[in-house]
Amino acid sequence: MYRFDMSRVFAPAKRLEHHIPHRRQTTVYRRLTGVTPPQKKLFDMKTPFTGLLVLLTLSLNVQAQRRVSAPMRHFMQQAASPANAIPYGNNPNAGHYVTAGDARIYYEVYGKGKPLVVLHGGGVGSTYEMFQFIDSLSKTYQVIAVSTRGHGKSEIGQLPLTYEQKADDVLAVINAVTKDSVLVLGFSDGAYTGYKLAGMYPARVRKLIAIGAGEQVPGLRKVILDAKAMARIDPLYWNQQVALMPEPERIEEYWTKLAQFYNTMTASKELFASIRCPVLVVSGDRDQNAPLATIMAACQMIRASQLCIVPNAGHTVFLENFPAVWASITPFLPNHVQP
Repeated sequence: MYRFDMSRVFAPAKRLEHHIPHRRQTTVYRRLTGVTPPQKKLFDMKTPFTGLLVLLTLSLNVQAQRRVSAPMRHFMQQAASPANAIPYGNNPNAGHYVTAGDARIYYEVYGKGKPLVVLHGGGVGSTYEMFQFIDSLSKTYQVIAVSTRGHGKSEIGQLPLTYEQKADDVLAVINAVTKDSVLVLGFSDGAYTGYKLAGMYPARVRKLIAIGAGEQVPGLRKVILDAKAMARIDPLYWNQQVALMPEPERIEEYWTKLAQFYNTMTASKELFASIRCPVLVVSGDRDQNAPLATIMAACQMIRASQLCIVPNAGHTVFLENFPAVWASITPFLPNHVQP
C-alpha cells in the first residue's frame, strides 16, 4: 500500500418585474450570479416564491463575488496569477448551471468548434488548475470546463459518491450545451470520471485523454483528506475555494466521504474493458497517487489506448511540464491544435 496525503434587502418582486425590462433583468442577473438566466421573466410572481428565491440568490452571490476578488489560483501555486488572467471556475461571463440529480453543477464555456470537456482533479482540485488547457484548447474547440460535484461553485448534494453519479453530472452538462459527441480531457478524479463516462455513454465520447489515473483497487493506496491541514498548507487557495462553495459548512463532511470513497473505489478490468473510444493515458513517471505500474496496467486493459510518460514529473504533470504534456496530446486530438 502507498500513502497519498492531500494533507439583505428584498424589494417586492411584483414591483421589480413591472419596472425592470426583461433584457435588463437578464443583464443584472448575469452580473450578480455569474450565470445566464432561463429565457423567461426572472421575477414572475405566477410561480409562488420565485421572486423571493431569485432575489435571495442574487444577494448571496453578490456576497460570494465580493469575497473572491483576488485573481484565481490553484492549489500550491507559487507565483500569483496575472491580474488579467481569466478566472476559470468563477467567471461571470462564461458561467452556467445545470441540475444533475440532486445538485446544481456549475460549468463554463469557452471558444468555438467541436465540444471538448475539461474535468479537474478531486479534493484540492479546481477548474483553475486546468487554465493552460483551457487557454490553449479554446482556440480550436468549444471548451466545456466543469466544476465537479462538491468543488468550486457546484453543490454537494446528498446522493452517495460514485463515479456513476459523477458521469451523470457531466452528461447533464454535455446535454445542456450540445447534442454532439464530445472529446474529454480529465485529470485524476476527472480522468476516472472520464473513464466512467466513456464506458456508460459510448455514443457521447469520441476520444478521452486521461491524466494521472491508473488501475485502483481497495487497499492499494491510502488517501487522507484533512480540511484543517489543507487550510494551513495553502490558506490563500483554501479561503478562495470556501468562498466559492454554496455549502461551505459541509466541507469537512464532504471530505470525509470523499476520502472513504477514494479508499474503497475500484477502477480495474470491468471499467477499462467497457471503454470503446480511443484513450490517451498520460502520467508523470514519479506520480505517487497513480504509480507507473497502475498506469501501465490501465493502459493494457483499454483496447484502443495510447500511452505518454513524462520523465521527472509527479501527479500534477501538466503543471510541472505543460509543454511536454501539450506535445503529447496534440497529435491525439482531431484537427491538430497549434501551441
